[in-house]
Parts: sequence; structure tokens; C-alpha cells
Amino acid sequence: MSRRYDTVSLLTDYGQVDEFVGVMKSVIRDLAPHAVTIDLTHEIPPHDVRAGALALARCVQYVAAGVVLAVVDPGVGTTRKAVAVEVAGGEGVFVGPDNGLLAPAVQMAGGATRAVVLTNTEHHLPSPAATFDGRDVFAPVAAALCNGVALHELGDMIDPASLVPGLIPITRTEDDELFAEVLWVDRFGNVQLNVDPDELDPTSPRFQLRWGGQGAQVRSARRVLTYAEVGAGEVGLVVDSYGLVSVALDRRSAAAELGLAAGDQVVLVPLGEEPPRGPVSTPVAFRR
Repeated sequence: MSRRYDTVSLLTDYGQVDEFVGVMKSVIRDLAPHAVTIDLTHEIPPHDVRAGALALARCVQYVAAGVVLAVVDPGVGTTRKAVAVEVAGGEGVFVGPDNGLLAPAVQMAGGATRAVVLTNTEHHLPSPAATFDGRDVFAPVAAALCNGVALHELGDMIDPASLVPGLIPITRTEDDELFAEVLWVDRFGNVQLNVDPDELDPTSPRFQLRWGGQGAQVRSARRVLTYAEVGAGEVGLVVDSYGLVSVALDRRSAAAELGLAAGDQVVLVPLGEEPPRGPVSTPVAFRR
């Protein structure tokens, strides 16, 4: 049974300088006037499918039911498939390229119930070229779903297991060293790691951070609850709003000051309790 949707949530690497986003939203408005469009972000780094997939996975649990249209598509016009993927028994449909962009968010939403390759050109716009599927394929398909067109009418049904998986890095442990990876650096310079708080040694409030490969850099970091708890000159480990461990400084960019970027490896080693500091005395000699 088909259903009508009234929300289309958008995520792309199109940016806001060119007209791409506006044109795509105008296509949806023209074909499905009742549908509301929500901009999740259009500032994914160009062609960075991994960054787009991670962003979509981070926000999917807060996205309104309806259609999620995601486009980070360096393979546009090639043999990569354009797909629509149903989740939660039809509560939502992901529309976009089958290049791993959608897969992590689909899994976060409970997995795909049905999937279709968008081969039915009746629901596409006429196109002068094969370089703007966001406008010519994905936007009109999203509008068609909002108008109640059934998933199977959009093209050929496929096994959801055949969709390209997303590549999300996982941690590994060697002895007492936890090998992690930087997933994301936010606007404030906080450095999100692929580390669940439960992976950190609960008996150690402090950890050594090591990164940089052969020319490794080393800093000590302390577990804190808030950014404001990070002292001057100190590095903090904060559980961020998505439930993962982030490296942070108070009101400063940890990414800039530590030289960390998405994809970098970071090794965390528990340091145990900080030894108590005794009183320090310094002899002073007075001279005439």
C-alpha cells in the first residue's frame, strides 16, 4: 500500500553558493506543493561520500518521518545505481545514489524493508545531460513519493542486501592501547572519535593521546562532562551530543591546535589516577 509523505529532508555537498539546492527544492515544490523541505546540511565536503554518510547517520534518529533525499555523488552519470530505500515499514524512504552514502543511516533506522532502482523515467525530469541527478532524478522521485506514488512504481525492485554498504571505521585494542579514528570535526573544532564511552577504561580519568604516525605527537587528556570543565592548556575527552567521545578544548579548536582532521588515527592509553601533588617550596635569598 502506498502512502503520501509531507516532509523531504535534504543533505548534499552542493553548498549554498550555486543554485543547485534552490533548483532541487523548487522542483519538489512544483511537483508536490504540500511537501515541506528541511535542510539538514549542504556543506558536506565535495565528493566526500564518507563524510556525508557519517553526517546522515548522526542525524537520522532526529529526522522527521518522510523522504530523506541525500546527494553526495561523485559517480553521477556512471553505472552506479540511483535508488530509493524504504525503512521502518514505510515510515521513511531514503532517496539517493547507491554508493554507500545511505547505508549507515538505513542501518540506524532499523534496516531496509524494500529497495528499488529508479529506472522508471516517467518520474524523472527531461535532462540535457547526466550530471545533475539531484534535480533530474532524485528531486522528482522524492516529490512522487510525497504524492503517493508507490515504491514499486519507481523502478525495479532489488534485494536490499545488494545495496553498497557504508564503510564506518571501528576501533581495535592492542594490550591497553585503543586505536581510534577521527570521524568528524565540527564547526567549533571538536574532534569526534569512533569511540563509545564504554570502550574507555572506567578506572582511568586520564588518557594519553598519540597521533601523527612516525612523527607522533603526544598529549594527556582528562575525561570531563562539559567543555567548560577543560582547564587552560588542558585537553578534554567529552561525550558529545551523539554519544561518542570527542577531543575538545574550552572555547578553542582542538582540531586546529592539535592538528587533527577526519580520518586521522588517534591512540588512547589509560594513565590512571593523577598522582597527588605535594606542597612545593622554593628557597629565597634576600640581598642588600
